[in-house]
Amino acid sequence: MSEPLEYHDTVRDEWIDYNGHLSEPFYVMVFGFATTNLMDHVGLDERYRAETGRSLYTVEAHVRYLREVGRDAALHVTTFVLSVGEKKVRLCHELRVDGELVATEELLAIHVAGARAAPLAEDIADRLRRHRLPAPGYAGRAISS
Repeated sequence: MSEPLEYHDTVRDEWIDYNGHLSEPFYVMVFGFATTNLMDHVGLDERYRAETGRSLYTVEAHVRYLREVGRDAALHVTTFVLSVGEKKVRLCHELRVDGELVATEELLAIHVAGARAAPLAEDIADRLRRHRLPAPGYAGRAISS
C-alpha cells in the first residue's frame, strides 16, 4: 500500500520576514528538509551518498504559496511520490499548519552519479514507489496569470 511520509518543523524567528510572516525562501528550505527526509527513508541517505557518490538533484520545482504562516507555527509536511522513472523522480510536498494547506511544492529530481544522470538502483526505485500516490489537481500546472 502506498503512503506519504511526514516531516515536522517549527517556524524560527530568523525565518520571519519584514511583513511578520514566514519568508519565501524558508518555505523552500522546509520543503528541502522534507525531500532529505524522503531520501533518508528510501536509502538515498548520507551513507549512500558517501559510498556511491550518487544523489538526487532537483532540476525543476513549482511552489505555490497559499496562506501566510506566522511566527512559531508548527509545520507539517506530507511528502508523496508521483512517478519514478529510470533516472527521474517526481514528487510533491504539501505544507500544513493546524490542518490547513498553506503551500505546496512539486519537484522533478534526477538521480546522478557525479554530474551525470544515472539509473536508480531497483531496490531504491521500489522503496520510492511505496510512497506513490495519484497526482493532485495542482500538479503539472504551469504558472498562469
